[in-house]
Amino acid sequence: MNIQLKHVLLVAGLACATLITQAQTRKSQGKKAAPTVNSLMKQSTLPYNAPDFSKIKGEDYLPAIQAAIAEQRREIKQITDNRQKPTFANTILAYERSGQMLNRVTGIFFCVTEADKTPDLEKAEAAVIPMMTDFENEIKFNQKFFQRIKYVYDHELNQLKGEDKKLLEEVYKSFTHAGALLPKEKMARMQEINNRLAKLQQDFGNMLPKAGNEATVWVNDVKELAGLSETTIAQCKKDAEGRGGKATYCIVITNTTQQPILASLENRALRERVYNASIHRTDGTGAYNAFPIVVEIARLRAEKAELMGFKDYASYSLENTMAKNTANAYVFLRQLIAAYQPKAEAETKAIEDYARQTEGTDFHLQPYDRFFYSAKMKKAQYSFSDDDVKPYFNLDSVLVNGIFYAAHRVYGLNFRERTDLPTYHKDMKVFDVLDENGKQMALFYCDYFRRPTKRGGAWMSAFLKQSGDRKQLPLIYNVCNYAKAPEGQPTLLTWDETQTMFHEFGHALHGMLSNCTYNTLSGTSVSRDFVEMPSQFNESFASIPEVFNHYARHYKTGEAMPDALRDKMLGSLNFHSAYALGENLAATCVDMAWHCLSSAEIPTAEEAQQFEMKVLKEIGLLNTQIPPRYSTSYFNHIWGGGYAAGYYSYLWSEVLAVNVADYFEKHGALTRAVGDAFRAKVLSRGNTRDLMFIFSDFTGLSAPDAKSLLKARGL
Repeated sequence: MNIQLKHVLLVAGLACATLITQAQTRKSQGKKAAPTVNSLMKQSTLPYNAPDFSKIKGEDYLPAIQAAIAEQRREIKQITDNRQKPTFANTILAYERSGQMLNRVTGIFFCVTEADKTPDLEKAEAAVIPMMTDFENEIKFNQKFFQRIKYVYDHELNQLKGEDKKLLEEVYKSFTHAGALLPKEKMARMQEINNRLAKLQQDFGNMLPKAGNEATVWVNDVKELAGLSETTIAQCKKDAEGRGGKATYCIVITNTTQQPILASLENRALRERVYNASIHRTDGTGAYNAFPIVVEIARLRAEKAELMGFKDYASYSLENTMAKNTANAYVFLRQLIAAYQPKAEAETKAIEDYARQTEGTDFHLQPYDRFFYSAKMKKAQYSFSDDDVKPYFNLDSVLVNGIFYAAHRVYGLNFRERTDLPTYHKDMKVFDVLDENGKQMALFYCDYFRRPTKRGGAWMSAFLKQSGDRKQLPLIYNVCNYAKAPEGQPTLLTWDETQTMFHEFGHALHGMLSNCTYNTLSGTSVSRDFVEMPSQFNESFASIPEVFNHYARHYKTGEAMPDALRDKMLGSLNFHSAYALGENLAATCVDMAWHCLSSAEIPTAEEAQQFEMKVLKEIGLLNTQIPPRYSTSYFNHIWGGGYAAGYYSYLWSEVLAVNVADYFEKHGALTRAVGDAFRAKVLSRGNTRDLMFIFSDFTGLSAPDAKSLLKARGL
């Protein structure tokens, strides 16, 4: 996004994949009703096992997940009841092949609950989460099962090769990391913690979109919207109508601290209202307070780490990442902070000095002013604004003539829209992904437009991952939150939104081009500080002249963006670049600080906000002008998703991405030979090899080079 989780959707998807309910009965009404078929309980009849949303009903999910859990429970019992000596085939491979129905059903369920959550789905989720958590505990703490896994690990590890060896390592690690080696009393406490954490993370995730909707800023007088384009004003009116019409217009709050619309709003009082609505959405000053949830999550995570013998949750969490430990993570972060600070101070002074030219010498820049005056400075310096370039970024053209075109040039892929496959929302599109020889590689689903039922942000995940063993092609989706244009008009994007599309498609390519034997190892099943590399790298194609000129065309005339305007826009990308790095660094350090505490050190809910300010001050990032991209109370990546002690991954992966982009630039950015090498050595590999080896095998670098990031950021 820049995830998406992801998140990830990555993270939300990965976290959700390990989640689960109590039985719910349905009473028959009136006379004997004909038995209904739950389509989720059988393989889809659609191509590649694509979900048939034309047949799936909201009430189908819960019984289907219950049935799928029961099925995998039987499959695991067959493994543990096997009287033969444990082997890779009868234990590890048997486990890998279990739970396919559960993978399929939860893959669909958690996609829809993230992207189009209805009250019925929220109710089902409330049952599914604890059920899934209980089942995960049941598997990971099944000592009879673990002893078989351990026997194979102790006796066959050195005899196995390739993906077989890697699968054994990952399965064994997943059990030991969960606590399979703990004594009984600690094991029991770990299960209690897991159950409570699942509930709290669900509560947090459910609160955020509600709080975001509650924070909507309502406006009656169109004059207050001065500075916005006619298109944006029309969108504000449309958003107001879709949210109950409390006023004629409204401004929808996005998931980040700063709100992009502040760059255009001339009304200072309205800017302040919008900013305050954002930062106070969940801090208890209004209807929602996330701090009690947050501190309990932090305390339980710290206790969980202590049970495992670690000093804090960050140390426990980083064990299986590229960074390895908190010391390495902080060395990396402090290098960036040192380079960032002087630039940040200079930027803030320059913006305030500029504002005083028109507002007077007693004008004091506030955080809600920064985007507005920075945008005016940028326009004065480069003679263009976002409104000048948006007509050239038609979403459909960005997708087909930009993203798909680049993927064709670099990897030989072709895309063909399908209208015969049902989706969970009418605004979605589906594409066949074909190799240059016509071979089907994947299905790609797009869900780009925001709605009140969708969580904020952007992410990628899969209905089903690629697996040679399961003979399954990947079914990949991207989800974003763009304002849909009024009927009959094209949806026009900002440059940032354009880059987000390229970013999420980079995740999608990582899933589409996977060529692995085992589902557990395929696609994006890699550590957090590697998974963002392909997505961040894919952003680089957005600005390559040949690609840019192919998609950046005026939605009315079809003419390419004039060279002068393009050069101004691309030349301005590092304008006030310290802000973007600073908000990311601040969020990263907030995340690390919360997860570097012992259970006894966790602040109270009342102290949480002060704690955030304290840690930012200590590390040199307390700056009212550059607040964290996400503040503690609405930081979904770490409280609702799976990026706890992992938000640094975006910066870490950006270094990897810049190193990869440098290699492409040196050897030919759109050259098939280079693309094929990246596809073969990185995108197809999943988690089948050591990740540093995968990185080095392609770039030739023995370690990531952080200097390249500072250069790319203009610092």
